[in-house]
Amino acid sequence: MKAGFIRLKSHFVLILIASFAHPTSAVTLQQVLRAALERNPEILEAKAGLEQAAGQRLVFRSIVWPDFDVNVPAGVQYGHRAGENGVKGFAVGRGNLGQTLFNMAVPPSLRRGDIEVLIAQQQLNVAVVQQLHAARLAFYAALYNRSLESLRDEQLQRLQENVATQKNRLKAGLADRSGFTSATILANELVPQMEAAQRAYREAQLNLAQAMGIDPAKSSLPEPEGELKFLPMEIDVEAETAAALQRRVDLKLARLFVRAANEDERIIAADYYPALTGSIHGEWVPVSGIHRQESTSKTQDFIGSELREKAAYTWRVIDNGKVGGAVLRARAAREENELTCRNLEGNVTRELPRIANDIQAIAAREKSLASATAAAEESAQTVKENVASGLVSQFEYRVTQNGFLRTRGGLLDAIYQHNVAAAEWDRATGRYFQFSYKTRKPGSEADK
Repeated sequence: MKAGFIRLKSHFVLILIASFAHPTSAVTLQQVLRAALERNPEILEAKAGLEQAAGQRLVFRSIVWPDFDVNVPAGVQYGHRAGENGVKGFAVGRGNLGQTLFNMAVPPSLRRGDIEVLIAQQQLNVAVVQQLHAARLAFYAALYNRSLESLRDEQLQRLQENVATQKNRLKAGLADRSGFTSATILANELVPQMEAAQRAYREAQLNLAQAMGIDPAKSSLPEPEGELKFLPMEIDVEAETAAALQRRVDLKLARLFVRAANEDERIIAADYYPALTGSIHGEWVPVSGIHRQESTSKTQDFIGSELREKAAYTWRVIDNGKVGGAVLRARAAREENELTCRNLEGNVTRELPRIANDIQAIAAREKSLASATAAAEESAQTVKENVASGLVSQFEYRVTQNGFLRTRGGLLDAIYQHNVAAAEWDRATGRYFQFSYKTRKPGSEADK
């Protein structure tokens, strides 16, 4: 199985299978993905399933292998018959060799055994995609909620300063109680929002630890490193849709299930065609004069080693697979898998345009909020300068600062949504795990 690449925003980052040495320190997204590949329980279970599939492949392919067994019965013969006296020890070596000469089930069995391994490989790939995507979303959620918590803290400080200012203005008779009450309500409303951001951050840390295979009871929760950034994306929906239909691992897995069901149907139907088996039976007797079981004369005794060959011909003529419904049931399973596969392919053509529209809408929103944030920051800076010269009051300055922070919060949310949408785009287009054939030659096994 060749190495895969994962696309982060507009570029690809090579995933290196390496141990994660310090799970309690600050971690980058690339380190999170490395740890997930190395320790994630779902990925490890899928790897074990791949090893099990190799054994199942032997079961399917064993139909073409010879069947050979050896046994050595031994014992003691005693008694009197036809002038023989005394006790004789004996041992007989017996061997049986059977070989399928003709069976219609051989070709589909060989193909089915290969498909079993391919299914396990694609199941591993699907698990890798799912767990890497979950780790990436958890990383983004942790960064977002941590930044949101910090922003809410700044807003709370401004609102608390507003409460203090309104209280002083009320005492000085410069404002009525409604201004003080409104400022207090605004500050109190922000407290549960700040607590919600804290809880969401801890939950994202737990999800991150689970994706990385870290036991929270034995180690501290990982701390994500960095901040969310906005990177523009250029999207060609038509080209990406065609590529996704070819490289998405869940589609490959669905197609493999269709192939497997088709081979299962062929194997069942082959049971009702003629089959020819050859066999060789041999017996080796180190001594003569040993009676066969239930023999009544010396002509039936062992007189030496012998070898017998034969061929067996079987053909079911009563039930051809349709009477009992075995073939029909297998065909129904194949048709169901085909329907599931077509539904998945149809979902791709609908999902990619939707995600592309979301990305474009979020990008437009981010651009608008970035302009508004820049204007709010400039306005807050102007008010700050006027405060120093006594042209505006501290109350107006704090109101301006609070508005600036709210605009920053909207921009932060837009950047987070854009990162999530980019991750969904990478998942939907199959970019988390795509094979690299850069070094292959035309006509090689990779092309086949």
